Amino acid sequence: MTASHSDSLVVLFGATAGAYGAKLGSDERELILLVWQVVDLPSKKVGTLHKSLVKADNLELSDQCREVSGLTPEGLGKAEPLDRVLQQFSQLVSSDLKVLGRSSYTLCSDGQLLIRQVLHPETSKKNFLLSDCFYSFYDLRKEFHTCYPSSAAVKDQTIKTMAEYLGLGTDETEEDFGVWQVKTMVAIIFSMLSESCNDIFTEPETVKCKYETGPCSKSETVDSETVIRARGLPWQSSDQDIARFFKGLNIAKGGVALCLNAQGRRNGEALVRFVNSEQRDLALERHKHHMGSRYIEVYKATGEEFLKIAGGTSNEVAQFLSKENQVIIRMRGLPFTATQEDVLGFLGPECPVTGGKEGLLFVKYPDGRPTGDAFVLFSCEEYAQNALKKHKEILGKRYIELFRSTAAEVQQVLNRYMSTPLIPTLPTPIIPVIPPPYTIATGSVRDCVRLRGLPYTAGIDDILEFMGDATGDIKPHGVHMVLNQQGRPSGDAFIQMKSADKAFMVAQKCHKKMMKDRYVEVFQCSGEEMNFVLMGGTLNRSGLSPPPCLSPPAYAAFQTAAAVIPAEAALYQPQALLPATRTPQATAAAPPAVTYYPAQAAQLYMNYTAYYPSPPVSPTTVGYIAAPPGAVAAAATATHTPILPQPGALVRMQGLPYNTGMKEILSFFQGYQYAPDDYNGLIQLSDQARSMLQAPKEWVCL
Repeated sequence: MTASHSDSLVVLFGATAGAYGAKLGSDERELILLVWQVVDLPSKKVGTLHKSLVKADNLELSDQCREVSGLTPEGLGKAEPLDRVLQQFSQLVSSDLKVLGRSSYTLCSDGQLLIRQVLHPETSKKNFLLSDCFYSFYDLRKEFHTCYPSSAAVKDQTIKTMAEYLGLGTDETEEDFGVWQVKTMVAIIFSMLSESCNDIFTEPETVKCKYETGPCSKSETVDSETVIRARGLPWQSSDQDIARFFKGLNIAKGGVALCLNAQGRRNGEALVRFVNSEQRDLALERHKHHMGSRYIEVYKATGEEFLKIAGGTSNEVAQFLSKENQVIIRMRGLPFTATQEDVLGFLGPECPVTGGKEGLLFVKYPDGRPTGDAFVLFSCEEYAQNALKKHKEILGKRYIELFRSTAAEVQQVLNRYMSTPLIPTLPTPIIPVIPPPYTIATGSVRDCVRLRGLPYTAGIDDILEFMGDATGDIKPHGVHMVLNQQGRPSGDAFIQMKSADKAFMVAQKCHKKMMKDRYVEVFQCSGEEMNFVLMGGTLNRSGLSPPPCLSPPAYAAFQTAAAVIPAEAALYQPQALLPATRTPQATAAAPPAVTYYPAQAAQLYMNYTAYYPSPPVSPTTVGYIAAPPGAVAAAATATHTPILPQPGALVRMQGLPYNTGMKEILSFFQGYQYAPDDYNGLIQLSDQARSMLQAPKEWVCL
């Protein structure tokens, strides 16, 4: 018995323990009532009307449910659970059809909500399958509007308004809740049949039983009215998990795009594209529904945002993703020397790759160097599960991470690596309108304080109010908010005080003082410690740990360096970017300095793994304007401040083996030109390292 187009309908009505009407299913409450009746369209005969209560896991009823339905927790406690009720539904419908001489049927419900927003999500969460009949149904409201075009819009229709339009009786008190609704729906159907409408009950609504993967091209046109953004996803969730969260709604082919952060890892967000705006609007009603123990936020998004994440232009990727209905696994941490044979041997015969070598896609930089990432196709879930069991097993001398992936993630990773410049350029410099009279603190004098545990909504004004009378002892531009990798407040801040005594008094007075609804810890620290934390290091009871971007030998060379900040953040003085050069004129007055404004490109390819500093601020501000090239050159010549020799002269290396030494790095860059004297004032090197760098030119590097 299937739910294909047939001459019989099963008119179905249901209710949950929560919202009723237009908000049915929006609050995740469970189904508590099903009422149905078989209708034979050619003979206009009906079967027995059945009403069945459903025992929910949570028997608490909302006030609206109690008022409208008249049901009680006591009565529901004696009912059968949903899986048993659905079994009885199938048996009773089959019996009624046999009496009417029919064998197949299609469901007919009042709108989309009962099928799409209640039955499918609830059965998915309870891990049992709905029968085929629930994947095809007629929406009585749409059929009614087709038959009576002058009636109210589909979204404004209800059983009562349709009955009133036809002049049918609308006294709901004459029957039990649910019984009146089904009887009225049957009467509406018979009235529509008497009008001889030829276009009704011919094209049922369908529910996709499985999410289809597939590629997306940047040249596609994506309707913004079909896209949503889901936020708060577990980091390990896959496209299938997201499709299951939206069970009952039709997601477009390849319509789930997991978002990645700047490090190429999932950030807990996804863009989802539905087949039409109606499905999108239903998806928005699942705002703050749960995936496991986490609630998921659902917001509107645009087609441009979806294409930015999911769209691609690479023919290689398009060919790789052209095999439909494949399970994609991402491999991370592969040795750079790994070949296709190595990966196939690592996976083994228990998880064969679709198409053999054609089912592998290695991610590479524009110059062809491997990144250590690869994507693998499997033809079924069983093979993919076998592959995931190899998570963190060893290939060569490295452990390999395996994760579920999506077509959109393949596009994102390839787009990111293929667009990465081999040598990122320095941002456009700017100079201050008024030479600033301040510098970032350095040295071991403990004239700074660290605020930890700030509310994330706290701003500069909140900190100044928190400091109270001590605000007058803050150095100009001495408040430094610490931002995380997303540019949001991290809960930390540093304050430069006028003296160590002032810093000590503030730490004693304000430690564990309340700011809004949180207490804030205040510690005395030095300018050196402050700069290391701003650059990405850690400061705790175990002492000071260097930033992750610096190796221990270079630790002392960057004592005054500051982390790269987002483009929208404000400006740092060059003392915070480059260490001072030792010159015989050390006692001379310091001339005006040049400031660098880190651009977005610098943030993308040079960001560190801990914190970014915010702009140094205080109750007073200084304006800045863009500097013409001549002004920059003049300022650099006048100040004798060490300036990088040429834009892009420094590169940062990631993913080095822990036992890598200077020789291995120089060998890696063999053939590139390098002039070590240009960096004498920037990087402190040991005599051994300097002698290696001053080797013949074929050894030197960028």
